[in-house]
Amino acid sequence: MNPLNPSSDGIKENLLTLLAQKAYRFGDFSLASGKKSSHYVNCKPVSLSGPGLLSISSLFLKQINERDSGVAGLTLGADPLVSGVVILAAQSGIDLNGLIVRKEPKGHGTGAWLEGPLPPKGSVITVLEDVVTTGGSSLKAVEQLRNQGYLVKQVLAIVDREEGGLDAMTKADLELNSLFFLKEIVERANSLQ
Repeated sequence: MNPLNPSSDGIKENLLTLLAQKAYRFGDFSLASGKKSSHYVNCKPVSLSGPGLLSISSLFLKQINERDSGVAGLTLGADPLVSGVVILAAQSGIDLNGLIVRKEPKGHGTGAWLEGPLPPKGSVITVLEDVVTTGGSSLKAVEQLRNQGYLVKQVLAIVDREEGGLDAMTKADLELNSLFFLKEIVERANSLQ
């Protein structure tokens, strides 16, 4: 593996270790979905680090379709992901814009749900997500984008907890592609102890 231009497999292996070390915790947790779990994954310590964001962005960019005009996601978890993919696309000569979907419409001015350079209606947008449990956050972003006239066909996630998110995406006519499943992160974390 060339350290200046690592393979996708090498990037993915390193990212899995980073997630196991810095994002994963075992204990008693309440998730955003309202579910209880012994496993918690907070990707922000990885997605807000230079090496982590570079790895995630590189792997996500490889899964963006050529017809996509942009990437988007629900604030806050998707903010670094959108920014990372957009800057890496620009460095690669790929025309891709980023959109941030608010959790509520802006309380002043235009009352906008979306922030960023808005592509023409009918443009294809891929939604980025850090962790998918039931898919609620992703689906909220998709709903707002579709309401604004955009086509959303794919959600890219760092981690799929495999707790109903895939079914929810399928019902919403979406493809869910995840870099990792929770069980992979748990296995790597256990192997590092």
